[in-house]
Amino acid sequence: MKRLYIVDYWVPFPQSEYGGMINLIAEDDEEAFDLLLEEESLNLPGFERNLMENIRKAQKFLLMDDYESGVIEAFTT
Repeated sequence: MKRLYIVDYWVPFPQSEYGGMINLIAEDDEEAFDLLLEEESLNLPGFERNLMENIRKAQKFLLMDDYESGVIEAFTT
């Protein structure tokens, strides 16, 4: 079963002030991580450790229907 992930993503100062909210559909945390790394528009290189930590803490909602995995919406600064 797939889940809707609502990932609150930010990298604290002084490393960066980069952050935002990312919504995606994935089967598990590892697939969510891979999908976000592949998403070129997010520009996440160097912050992978922070990303997985925030995926694990994300709100997750079980989806009843079969949806395609992928990033739905991303608001980042």
